[in-house]
Amino acid sequence: MRAYVRAAIGALVLLLAVPVTAQADAAVVGGRQVKVSDNPWMVAIASRSRFGADRSGQFCGGVLVGRATVVTAAHCLSRAVLGVEWQQVKDLRIIVGREDMRGRGGQELVPRRVWVNPTYDSYSNAGDIAVLTLAKQMPKGRALSMAKAGDPAYKAGTKANVYGWGDTTGNGSYASTLRSAQVQMFSNAACSRAYPGNADGRYLSGSMLCAGVPNGGRDACQGDSGGPLVARGRLVGLVSWGTGCGKVGKPGVYTRISAMIKHVTAHGAG
Repeated sequence: MRAYVRAAIGALVLLLAVPVTAQADAAVVGGRQVKVSDNPWMVAIASRSRFGADRSGQFCGGVLVGRATVVTAAHCLSRAVLGVEWQQVKDLRIIVGREDMRGRGGQELVPRRVWVNPTYDSYSNAGDIAVLTLAKQMPKGRALSMAKAGDPAYKAGTKANVYGWGDTTGNGSYASTLRSAQVQMFSNAACSRAYPGNADGRYLSGSMLCAGVPNGGRDACQGDSGGPLVARGRLVGLVSWGTGCGKVGKPGVYTRISAMIKHVTAHGAG
């Protein structure tokens, strides 16, 4: 089992510059380039001090769900990923509106408040969500609505899209521009068969969902953690974990947004 976070060991500059012990696994595999301007709710989570200046220090994705509220994966802010407690990362930034992570477009915003789900289980990845409050509000219309329980967007077979700047091949080829791949929602039964509780991990339908394609080849990958799974124009999941990238029979596993809305409402800024 692995989380879809950019591996710090892949940022070679850190091997000599910073004593980081962060670990992670493999932008969207089998996808295509898309514009951030067409998906204005997509943000990057970044730290140059932990992941180097290349690609603005991007290491995870996030989603704007309110004018000042961003959601991402809890494991993105873990010591296992950052090498230190997140409070020690003084240059943690949310990058909004940047088309190329090698450039300086858009805005780099400081989080005013960070809430990491205290019930997140790093072993099972259950409850994998964090809520970041921006220091300034974004313009109206940029946020992505969250799909509530019972929304048809969760129905098995529904087409969905996953977004990110992560590994495009599974071999450390990280994207500098946003990419997206179309997948489909799998049934809970299919997800449980893929991850029954062996070394590959256990699927927990109460807080997770999974999506992919039957023959593999399209999936989230390293560096995409915390990014959105979007179906019917609504946020249904956050990239969380999986086995490999685009492997047959091993769909990507996502944090189920309908189970986390209460946390976002309680800890977000609207």
